[in-house]
Amino acid sequence: MIEQILTGKITEAVKNLYQLEASPSQIQLQNTRKEFEGDITLVVFPFTRVSRKSPEATAAEMGEYLQANLAEVDNFNVIKGFLNISIKKEYWLSFLTENYLFEKFGFQEKQDSKPVVVEYSSPNTNKPLHLGHIRNNLLGFSLSRILQAAGKNVVKVNLVNDRGIHICKSMLAWQRWGNGETPESSGLKGDHLVGKYYVVFDKYFKEEIAVLVAGGMNADEASKKAPLIIEAQQILQKWEAGDEEVINLWKKMNGWVYDGFAITYKTLGIEFDKTYYESQTYLLGKELVQEGVQKGVYTRRADGSVWIDLSAEGMDEKLLLRSDGTSVYMTQDLGTAMQRYNEYNPEQLIYVVGNEQEYHFNVLKVVLKHLGCAWADSIYHLSYGMVELPAGKMKSREGTVVDADDLMQEMFDTSEAMARELGKIEAFDTDEARNLYRTIGLGALKYFILKVDPKKNMLFNPAESVDFNGNTGPFIQYTYARIKSVLRKADEAGYEVLLSYDNSVALHPEEKELLRKLHDFPALVLQAADMHSPAVIANYAFELASEYNRFYHELTILKEENLQSRGLRLSLSQFTAKVIVNALWMLGIEVPERM
Repeated sequence: MIEQILTGKITEAVKNLYQLEASPSQIQLQNTRKEFEGDITLVVFPFTRVSRKSPEATAAEMGEYLQANLAEVDNFNVIKGFLNISIKKEYWLSFLTENYLFEKFGFQEKQDSKPVVVEYSSPNTNKPLHLGHIRNNLLGFSLSRILQAAGKNVVKVNLVNDRGIHICKSMLAWQRWGNGETPESSGLKGDHLVGKYYVVFDKYFKEEIAVLVAGGMNADEASKKAPLIIEAQQILQKWEAGDEEVINLWKKMNGWVYDGFAITYKTLGIEFDKTYYESQTYLLGKELVQEGVQKGVYTRRADGSVWIDLSAEGMDEKLLLRSDGTSVYMTQDLGTAMQRYNEYNPEQLIYVVGNEQEYHFNVLKVVLKHLGCAWADSIYHLSYGMVELPAGKMKSREGTVVDADDLMQEMFDTSEAMARELGKIEAFDTDEARNLYRTIGLGALKYFILKVDPKKNMLFNPAESVDFNGNTGPFIQYTYARIKSVLRKADEAGYEVLLSYDNSVALHPEEKELLRKLHDFPALVLQAADMHSPAVIANYAFELASEYNRFYHELTILKEENLQSRGLRLSLSQFTAKVIVNALWMLGIEVPERM
């Protein structure tokens, strides 16, 4: 790519002109702003100290060197300390002819390296997936694909939180008030049924707390001494002791949830290479805690609980094992991390988890280091912000969450209404129309969530996400369908997509802008992988679609009489369609062949 070519020649220029071995950080290249002439801009301020000249003189001197010594450079201009470099038409045409048929443009060769393990989803088996889980799943799945495109060996994993006090709450509520209800008898998906009883538990738990508070107990003490929570804790102790009756109920209710999750994942288009279960990893965590006690890096208190003092690291004391011997989240995360390290010896362990857990993962790394695990530095927490709807925040225990299944159905219904209103399904049969609604609806949902920087909180507006004219998934999908329509008509007319051009062919500014945008794609894939940000790809896809639409409206394609210009524009169209497909694949978004 031209950036690599320029970087090499700029390094040579700096050495020959100023006797300096330039570091990569000193060579700052960026796309030239549209109000200035040029394709690529070099910031020359880092070199003025050694050139002992003004920024303008330094830029002019370096521009003259590049123009004289690099065949790809056409001309240059200087704006203060910025060297704007114009690249010859021949380079852009050569780039087009070499790449427009390349199906995997933007993808790097797969590296022979240690795997990157990406954990996402991580649901609890006491409730169905909700809007927050959707952001988690979409981020994790998209990041996995971006890392794959960047050449990484990726392992996609899910850790199911299938044990703990929250699970016991649903179990106890079903025992008390379920009357043998099942997914079959209720007509509910299994995860919805179990989530129903999590809400039921909270309702009666709050009533018990209110009674205790009315009797003179403070709220904090009441929440610990309410009969329901004590009984739920006893169920957890029985579970860890292997009580047969408790284990059987746990297996039955978790089985309902897994069946429900599988339907949601399939609809959302999410998959994993391996699923871990906390019920199978927490014991390894308890062993590691015991090992830490024996090494003297963890402390067992008089009540039997185990703690680690992290005050020297600027943190507080952290509980690793309760006094009754039951584990906490940190216990099982220790076990899970160790298991993955032993299994994969990964280059990086990425956890896609909400930003409220930032402290937890900082502690996890330090706790592992105290055990002598130097590989703890490979842990990376992809922290993401909260998702809200216009109606406000959601709470699982109060039953006010936005259910993932309901939200996806709303997206399908909204996309159907929008498509019918715009008349985009008149020639579609029933199955084709249904597939289009799902493709548009999921594309709208995924794009709207992924275009936002993961670290930011976001407000999700279903109606806004399906707008065919805004910064949305359907806009990009429609652009792809428009290109495919142009290419079908060209094929029907027998028009050629030319493979080469002679020097007489002109390169219109809109053609060059589209070529520049296509040229950026491989570098942006690497940037997105390095930043762990699908938003980089999402916003690039929108910019590319926007650029193509400007090209489409500004220039004639099928009616162009000059054969070379028409062939060039058709090949540009075909190239753009491939890059849109590749970019949206990295976001987990499908494209319709027609709309």
